[in-house]
Amino acid sequence: MNNFQGKTLSWKMEARVIELALHHAPHNEIGSAVLGELEAFAEALASADNNCAALIVYSELASGFSAGADLRELHRRSQGLSATEKTAGVRDFLLRIHRVLNTIDAAPVTTIAAVHGITFGGGFELALACDLIIADKTARFCFPELRLGLIPGFGGIPRLKRDIGNAAIRDMLLTGRSFNAAKAQAAGLVGQVTGEGQALAVARTTATQICKFDSGTAAAAKEFIKPIPHEELRREIDIFCELFSRPTVEEGLRKFVESADAMPYLP
Repeated sequence: MNNFQGKTLSWKMEARVIELALHHAPHNEIGSAVLGELEAFAEALASADNNCAALIVYSELASGFSAGADLRELHRRSQGLSATEKTAGVRDFLLRIHRVLNTIDAAPVTTIAAVHGITFGGGFELALACDLIIADKTARFCFPELRLGLIPGFGGIPRLKRDIGNAAIRDMLLTGRSFNAAKAQAAGLVGQVTGEGQALAVARTTATQICKFDSGTAAAAKEFIKPIPHEELRREIDIFCELFSRPTVEEGLRKFVESADAMPYLP
């Protein structure tokens, strides 16, 4: 797997561990530029040789892991389009990001999200595609989509249902409240909580341990314990697209874009 340095992210492989670094200022919003480079990464990951044992996904930005979908770009691209055109555009984007996250989810290597700070919306969904989440104590997890009249669209609901109990899911989705690292660990979402700024170091130590195991055995265990909920993922896209055509979503996006708050993502 060749190393790559892009405008929004980069990756490298060393000692059987791939590291995917996000660095798209200000908050690693996932728009067309990030998606294009994530697709290139997914293609490289799918064709990587058997020498790879682990993948670490992390952010180089101080603000956090990722604020999620680029809502400003979404609003800008939807201007002047009919409802049918808007829905077709968002469905295409969702299908593309689902292919990326499904590739990470199903990768035969053990995948680790090392997160800190804002881990919201689509950024949270990227972390959920990984096998393990290691969070420093500043991490906050949130699905704020209901504020816009939407549900998570990058696979968040099916993957949450696979990983944690329904009470915690309802709390997160229906209230829009964030979970701190300690609450996320108590819910079974986070495997380890570290000191501030230590998530990546702990992830690297964990990856070193993973490299001691037989890769084929680890891949077989992962396939057995982590089935991908394909049918629910497809249904999530359909529901998201149904909701996206409603006027309440356009109004929610407008308010978000016009907000003077430096971080309108925060609850």
